[in-house]
Amino acid sequence: MRHPTAYCTCWPGATVWLTGLPSSGKSTIARALADRLAPQGRRVEVLDGDENRARLTADLGFSREDRIANVQRIGLVAEVLARNGILALVPVIAPYADSRAAVRGHHERSGTPYLEVHVATPVEVCAERDVKGLYARQAAGDLVGLTGVDDPYEAPRAPDLAVPAHRQRPEESAGLLFDLLSARGLA
Repeated sequence: MRHPTAYCTCWPGATVWLTGLPSSGKSTIARALADRLAPQGRRVEVLDGDENRARLTADLGFSREDRIANVQRIGLVAEVLARNGILALVPVIAPYADSRAAVRGHHERSGTPYLEVHVATPVEVCAERDVKGLYARQAAGDLVGLTGVDDPYEAPRAPDLAVPAHRQRPEESAGLLFDLLSARGLA
């Protein structure tokens, strides 16, 4: 995301991992936060799950092992960016708690700030939104392994922030994230 404003390196980098079900609002919230921060000169990148699947992890499928590898690759990219003063916003489902914990552990070992945000939209609301038609395809029998429906999603037990995205506008959710970053000295 490029903006005409000069970038400032006065803030530390960090990774903000937005986990949640498909169509929960992860990418929308990440982009709203990026749009809020970038004009202030904040160096920010959105590492969208769909974009990563198309380019960085196109060789992976959707088995448990491949989903874990997907999360680890994206986690490494986010960590490298964050270590270099960039706020990496990562709207990626990351369905397994252990793979998210591994990414957090890598960040902790390198002294890189990491925040886990649960975009806590209920599956019924996600299915209504169905941004990509995944829930409709699953219901029709054309898709197997939809996270949160017929494949597991392990919601975070103690996220740094839980966002009730189904009850507020994306800008309000982004505001909650901004407040968290501010409280942690990251914005």
